Amino acid sequence: MQAVKRWSVAIDIDEHDGKTRAVARLDAGATELTGVGVARRSPEDQDVPQIGDELAVARALSELSHRLLDATAADIERITHQPAHVHI
Repeated sequence: MQAVKRWSVAIDIDEHDGKTRAVARLDAGATELTGVGVARRSPEDQDVPQIGDELAVARALSELSHRLLDATAADIERITHQPAHVHI
C-alpha cells in the first residue's frame, strides 16, 4: 500500500478600509507557497461580506495555483535542464 500524502492550505481572511483580503498558505512539507487575493465592494452594491470573502479567497487560491505551477516548472527545468511549459 502506498503512503498517503497530505498537503494543507490555510486561508486567513481580514477586512480593512472596505477591502477584503485573503491569504492562502500551502504547506506541502518541503514546499511552502502563498497566494493573496483582494476584493473591494463597489459603493453601489449591497454589503454582503460573504461575497467579498468568496471573491478574495478565489483570487488567493488562483494566485497560489499559479505559484505552484511556476514552482513545478522550475523543478522540472532543474532536473531536465530543458525549458518546461506546465499548463493547467
